Amino acid sequence: MKMNELLSKLPLVAYEGQDIEITDMQQDSRLVTPGTLFICIDGYTVDGHDYVEKAIANGAVAILAEKPVEVTTVPVIYVEDTNRAMAILAGAFFNYPTHEMNMVAVTGTNGKTTVTHLIEHVLRNVNQVTGLVGTMYQKIGDTIQTTKNTTPDSLTLQRLFASMREEYVDTAVMEVSSHALVLGRVHGCDYDVAVFTNLTQDHLDFHKTMEEYAIAKSLLFAQLGNDYRSKRPKFAVVNKDDNASERMITATAANVVTYGIINESTFRATDIVISGKGTHFTLLFQNKAYPIKMQLVGNFNVYNALAAIAATVVQGVPLETAIASIEAVQGVAGRFELVSAGQAFPVIVDYAHTPDSLENVIQTIRDFAKGRIICVVGCGGDRDRTKRPIMAKIAVDQADIAILTSDNPRTEDPMTIINQMEAGVSAEAVYIKEVSREKAIQIAVSEAQEDDVILIAGKGHETYQIIGDVTHHFDDREVAEEAIKNLK
Repeated sequence: MKMNELLSKLPLVAYEGQDIEITDMQQDSRLVTPGTLFICIDGYTVDGHDYVEKAIANGAVAILAEKPVEVTTVPVIYVEDTNRAMAILAGAFFNYPTHEMNMVAVTGTNGKTTVTHLIEHVLRNVNQVTGLVGTMYQKIGDTIQTTKNTTPDSLTLQRLFASMREEYVDTAVMEVSSHALVLGRVHGCDYDVAVFTNLTQDHLDFHKTMEEYAIAKSLLFAQLGNDYRSKRPKFAVVNKDDNASERMITATAANVVTYGIINESTFRATDIVISGKGTHFTLLFQNKAYPIKMQLVGNFNVYNALAAIAATVVQGVPLETAIASIEAVQGVAGRFELVSAGQAFPVIVDYAHTPDSLENVIQTIRDFAKGRIICVVGCGGDRDRTKRPIMAKIAVDQADIAILTSDNPRTEDPMTIINQMEAGVSAEAVYIKEVSREKAIQIAVSEAQEDDVILIAGKGHETYQIIGDVTHHFDDREVAEEAIKNLK
């Protein structure tokens, strides 16, 4: 693409230099190749303005900056906000790929990964080619790629969506984090359906207050647009039982579809029966009742199923087809995932890393557990410290045996994190402290008796443990299985 054509997408930006050919755009100087427009992003850990010379050495033919840089060999275009400009230019450079496929975005504190996977499963069952972007990985059709963030930056996203277009993806389903919304990572994404799961305490190291956190989530619904003339009607799918639901509804001009258990909703679940093998409930929709027998366990998975059904029905999937697809799902990796190695007691690995998700999982286990609940839990380092005592209190108060341990301590001392967790526990409470997560899991397995249930919470699908600046291989499921084998 020619420079003048690209820069024409940025109003009031002057450029009088040579109309050079731009063959790529990058914000990482290491990825620059000849013909690249290098975009200087002032990030949390590095400032791209400091890497201009390296980018030029690698072949950058132009620089986009928001602060002065000393460059004379290639043109420099200055804008007020390179992050915002990058989103605009990325869409133009890749020829707006999100206009050519259906786009579904899911936001909320808990449930994003499960809901996106359920939606994708339903759509694949109606023979759609799907794309998936989220915490666990990025996926185009059957091809899986690793991911660093729940929601990548705007340039990475547009590049990814362009790849999806090349593979004839019908619908892209993605998790959208509150960080991404505030930082503008999803600017330029033309969403058709936005789903809100819930809002509970998390990320207060970034948002500072729950009010700011709620505002961040509502940005997704505001970004659905304000136009009813489109041939692609927009839908906001909202959990009516959540206290923040009205904020999401108020923020959007799109068609609103609700789901819930407690409050009257477009899609409502009643008569819920939970066991260790699955969940049965009745779905009420348009004055008709539909019995559902799914293999997913727990009230929180009823909400996840309702969200997925609503999000696919508004896209034209027949309700009966959506229900049959949900009933066939066996589970999502790291979400209430059973570890089976021939032991006499269930071992469950779950991503529960917020107070609300931990409480939901323990309550779900309590509904079917015949024996004791043994809970292994930690809190991540360099993250929201305010939830640490709350997490410990829930584990100690609601499980029969609580083991406080490490969970990606990062640059913090893991014992300091555990001590901060202890602040929420009463002085007379009984629990175990074990800084080694591996040993904590081994203790849980050795303590378990027949009919007890072990919950290993916090990491779920993750296959690593971050200690200091080093990432070590660590998989709760592997460690638990090995501990069970050694027990035998």
